[in-house]
Amino acid sequence: MMFSSPHATSQRSTANIMQMVLLATLPGALALTLFFGWGTLINIALASVTAIAAEAGMLHLRKKPVGFYLRDYSALVTAVLLALALPPLAPWWLVILGTLFAIVVAKHLYGGLGYNPFNPAMVGYVVLLISFPVDMTQWLAPKPLLAEGIHHPGLLDSIAMVFGATPHVDALSGATPLDLFKHNRGMLVEQFYAEQPLFNEGRWAGAGWEWVNLGFLLGGVFLLSKKVFTWHAPVGMLATLLLLAIIFNDGGSSDSHGTPSLHLLSGATMLGAFFIVTDPVSSATSNRGRLIYGVLIGLLVYVIRCWGNYPDAVAFAVLLANFAAPFIDYYTLPRTYGHSHARKAIEKQER
Repeated sequence: MMFSSPHATSQRSTANIMQMVLLATLPGALALTLFFGWGTLINIALASVTAIAAEAGMLHLRKKPVGFYLRDYSALVTAVLLALALPPLAPWWLVILGTLFAIVVAKHLYGGLGYNPFNPAMVGYVVLLISFPVDMTQWLAPKPLLAEGIHHPGLLDSIAMVFGATPHVDALSGATPLDLFKHNRGMLVEQFYAEQPLFNEGRWAGAGWEWVNLGFLLGGVFLLSKKVFTWHAPVGMLATLLLLAIIFNDGGSSDSHGTPSLHLLSGATMLGAFFIVTDPVSSATSNRGRLIYGVLIGLLVYVIRCWGNYPDAVAFAVLLANFAAPFIDYYTLPRTYGHSHARKAIEKQER
C-alpha cells in the first residue's frame, strides 16, 4: 500500500526513550550521592517501588493490561525525577506520599500516560513543598563543607535516619545556595561569598551544587545527541534565564539577584531544563511552541526566584507553563501539509 508523503517514522518505542532518560540521569544522581551521601539513592529506591506498585494498582482498577503498561517505564521515570528533586534523607513517608500523588492523582486520574496536562513529578513535588515546607527544605550540607571529623552517614545509618530510627544530626544540615543567597541582607556579593563556606568552597555556584547541575547538563546533552527531544524548550529556558541574570546583574551590590552562574548551576536548573521541561505530554507540541514554552519557564523561574517566596522556582514555573501549553499550541500550529496557512485546516473544520 502506498501512502502520500511526508512521513515521520521512528523505531523507538516509549520504553526505549524512557530507558535513555533513566540512563541520562546517572551523572547527576552520582554527583548528588558523592556530595550529599546515600540519601538520593534511597529516595530513588523508595519512589521507584511506590510508583510501580501505584501504577500497577491503578491499571488494575482501570482494567488495563498491567504488564504491558508497566513495561513502558514511564512510572519509573516519574519516580526517579521526583526522587532527584527531594532532599537527601527525606523521611520515608514524604517520598512515598509525593510519589503516590504523582502517579495516582497527577497521572491516572487524568487518564494515564499521554493525557496528563501537568508534569506528574512536579505536581508531587509542589504538593509536598506546600504541605511540608520544613521537611522539604532540610538539605544536607555538601561534603566539602562538613567539619573535620564529621562525615555523611553510611548506607545503613542513612536508611535508619530515613525511617526515623536515628535522628538527623544538625551538623549535617545546610541551606541551598539559592536559599542562602536569597536571604542575604546588607552585604555585597563579594563579601557574602567570602563569608559563606558554601560559596568560597565552590567554583561558580556553590560547593557540590555546580557539579550536580553539570552532571544533569551532561545527561541532557546525551539525550539531545540521541534526538530524544529537540533543543527548543531547554535552550529557550536556559537562554532566557541567562539573559535575565545578565540584565539584572548589578555588579554585586547588597540588592543583587545573583550572578548568571548562580542561576544556571544552582538548584534544579539543569534537571528542569533537560528532564522536566522536555516532557512531551505536558509541554507544547510544535518546535516554535516549545521554544516559547521554554522561554516562558525561564522567565517564570527568574521572577519567582528573585521576587517570589521560593528560592528554587523550577517546579512552580513548569506547572504554570503547563497551564499555558494548550494556549501556546493554539497559536503555534505548524502548517498542515497541503495548506499555505498555519491554521487553515483548523479554521475549515470549525466552519
